[in-house]
Order: sequence, then structure tokens, then C-alpha cells
Amino acid sequence: MLKITMREFPQSFVGFVKRLLISHWRSLLLLFIGIYLPLQIFQQLAVEVVKSQGGFPWDVSILMAIHGTAQPQLDVFAVILTKFGSWRVALPIVILLALVLFVRKRWRSLTYLLTATSGSAIINITTKMLLHRTRPQLWESLTPQFDYAFPSGHAMTSMTLIATLVILTWGSSVSWLILISGSVFVVGIAWTRLYLGVHFPSDILAGWMVSLAWSIGVSMLIKPHLNTASILNNEPPLDETSLLPQESELLN
Repeated sequence: MLKITMREFPQSFVGFVKRLLISHWRSLLLLFIGIYLPLQIFQQLAVEVVKSQGGFPWDVSILMAIHGTAQPQLDVFAVILTKFGSWRVALPIVILLALVLFVRKRWRSLTYLLTATSGSAIINITTKMLLHRTRPQLWESLTPQFDYAFPSGHAMTSMTLIATLVILTWGSSVSWLILISGSVFVVGIAWTRLYLGVHFPSDILAGWMVSLAWSIGVSMLIKPHLNTASILNNEPPLDETSLLPQESELLN
């Protein structure tokens, strides 16, 4: 009987692993694409910035190509549009959304929103202080900036805002609309920072990657989409004012 059991063990184990991985394939794929790859790209950029103490060769090439398209009408458009990627615009939006979630007792979603946005700001400030990358000095900017460049605060602010909105509405009828229009917005803000000559392209890419990884990583811990999923499955809305059973166990 023992010999039969031992012969069956490899097959049983393989079957178990197969079922386990299949049941979690979405989460594993999200971990790889949404967290691991962005963090790897961010790390490589940060390491090169520290080594070179300046821009990459392709940084300057891209900036000069964009600057070659400069014209008075685009100057005005870029100066106006870039303001929408700053924390001064994003903060009122976050506060308004936070109030809506609080009134509706969507406390899990509210916790995610506050954690994702405040954490992104902290990451941006601390990384800039650690790396001390100076801004491009290729031409006189219409909106000169005097703090450090890496990673771009505008890129991180816009990406974090859109990523959190997509995650909070994921599975609903508006999620794809937010994803598509938000992607255009994020790219538009990035273009303004390059057009105005206040960031290298690698600053933008680094800001996108780290804010995307942070937003997705926090969502996998706090799970703000649970309520949306229950509504889509015609189930009673989850009570977001209390912890899940597995979360309560961690406190014991």
C-alpha cells in the first residue's frame, strides 16, 4: 500500500500545483507584469542615473527632437496642460473622491485611495532626495523648475491618479473609459514635461513605472475592488467598514 502511495505522490503533487497555479494565474500575471517588470525597469534607470550622474544618450536625443517641434501655439498649450499633472490639481480631486467614498462608507476603497496617493508622493520626494538628479539644461524653459528631476513628480501624480481610478472602478462600465482617456491624459502630461524641457524621458519612464507598481501592489493587499466584484456578480455589496476574516486572523 505504501509503494502505491509513493508512486502516486509525484502525480498527485503535479496535479495539486497545476490546480493551484491555474486558480491564481491572474494574480501571478498581475504580479509579474504590474509589479515585477515596472520595478525592474525603475531599478535599471535608477542605477544608471547614479552611475552616469546625468542623462542617457537617448534622453538628449528625444528632448531635442521634441524641442524641434516648438511653436508659439504649442508653448501656450503645454504651459496650460502641464498644470493638470501637478499635485495642486490632483489633491482636490483626491479629496473630493475621498469624501464621496467616506459618505458611502466605502472605507476599504477610501483606505486604498489614501494609501496609494500619499505613498506615491512619499516615494517621489524621498527618491529625488536620494538621487539628486539635476534637470535638463538644454534650453531656457517656459516653466523653470529648481528641485531634483528623478523621478518626475508630474508623471507619478498623473499615473497614480489614473491607476487608482481604474482599480477602484475595475469591472464597472466606466473602467475602460477611464483607462483609455486616462492613458491619453498621462501621455499628454509626460509630453508637456519633455516639451518644456524640465525632465529627461528617463525621469518620466521611472515615474510611470514606480507609481504603477505601487498602485497595483497596494491594491493587491487592500483589495479595493471587492465591492465592485460583488455587485457585478449580483451579490450583496460587501461591508467595507469591517475586515475580511483572513485580515482579522492576522491581528490575533
